[in-house]
Parts: sequence; C-alpha cells; structure tokens
Amino acid sequence: MAKSPAKKSTRKSVGRYVDPQTRGRVTQARPVGDDHSPHWYGWLILDLMAFGILVILLNYLLVLPGSASSWYLVLGLVTLFSGFYLATRYR
Repeated sequence: MAKSPAKKSTRKSVGRYVDPQTRGRVTQARPVGDDHSPHWYGWLILDLMAFGILVILLNYLLVLPGSASSWYLVLGLVTLFSGFYLATRYR
C-alpha cells in the first residue's frame, strides 16, 4: 500500500504574501543599554575640540616653541576634526 502524501503546511514559505518572520526579514530589537555611548565619550569629544582650538590659537599668537609652524596648524586641525568625527558617532 502506498503512503499518502504529507500534509502541506498552511503557512506559505515562498510567494508574494509571506510574513516577514518566515522569510527572516525582521530586524531584531537591540537592548536599550546598547544605545548609549560611554559616559567618558562626551568629555573626550569636548577635550579634543578644545585642544585643537587651543593649539591653533597659540600657534597664531606665537606662544608655542619654534615660532609659527604649519605642523602646529595640522595638529590642531586633526584633533579638531577627530572631535567632530566622534561627535557624529555620539549616542
């Protein structure tokens, strides 16, 4: 005697109207604690920006050793822009 064909599932696994959970297209929710930056992150941003502005200002006031140097300007701009970069990642 031949076996009867297995009963098909009532939920569709392919096609136009398949629920997102079946297809695996649902983004899992993250825990709430993962959404925040560490407490020191904001201070790091402010410190980098303040240091960059201070180096640029002191360079043009000729206070730093070696007179006015383009390397002091580069140092100030790099730290300033790294502070801006970190600020875009702040949560």
